[in-house]
Amino acid sequence: MFREMRRKKQLLSKEETIEILKSCTSGVLGVIGDDGYPYTVPVSYALKDDKIFIHSAKEGHKIDSIKRNDKVSFCVIEKDEVIQKTFTTHFRSVSIFGRARILTDDSEKRYALESLIEKYSPDYIEEGQQEIERAWDRVCLIEVKIEHMTGKAAIEIINSRK
Repeated sequence: MFREMRRKKQLLSKEETIEILKSCTSGVLGVIGDDGYPYTVPVSYALKDDKIFIHSAKEGHKIDSIKRNDKVSFCVIEKDEVIQKTFTTHFRSVSIFGRARILTDDSEKRYALESLIEKYSPDYIEEGQQEIERAWDRVCLIEVKIEHMTGKAAIEIINSRK
C-alpha cells in the first residue's frame, strides 16, 4: 500500500524515528485541500500512543479538508545542515501517512490537550489544566492515527556511525 523507501541505507530505526518525533516541536500537516490541491500547514503536535495530536481552531482550511478526506501526511525535520562545499545537506527527518479525525469525545479531547501540555509546558501542568478550561470551547483537537512512518537521514550521518 505504501511505497518502500528507495534509499534503504538511509532508513532510520523505529526507535530513532520516534525519538525525532518526540524531540521536534513543529511539523507540517498535509491534507487534500480545496479543488484537490495539496494544503500544508505548520503545526505544533504531540506524539502519544502511536498517534499525533494537533490542536486547531474549530474552523478553517485544515478542518474543512479533514472533514472531506481523512487521509493526511505529516513530516518533521530534526536536522537540516547545509554543507556548501559538497553541495549537500545533512538531515534527519520523519514522514508519516495516516488518517485524521476530529475528536468529539470530551475525554479524548482532554487527553490530547494534556499530551500537548506535557510536551510543551511540562513545568506548568497545573497552569495548563487551567488553560484547558479557559480554551475548551474555542479549541478543536485532531488525532492522526499513523498508518505508515519512515525516518531518514543523510548518508553521511549514517556512515559516520559506523
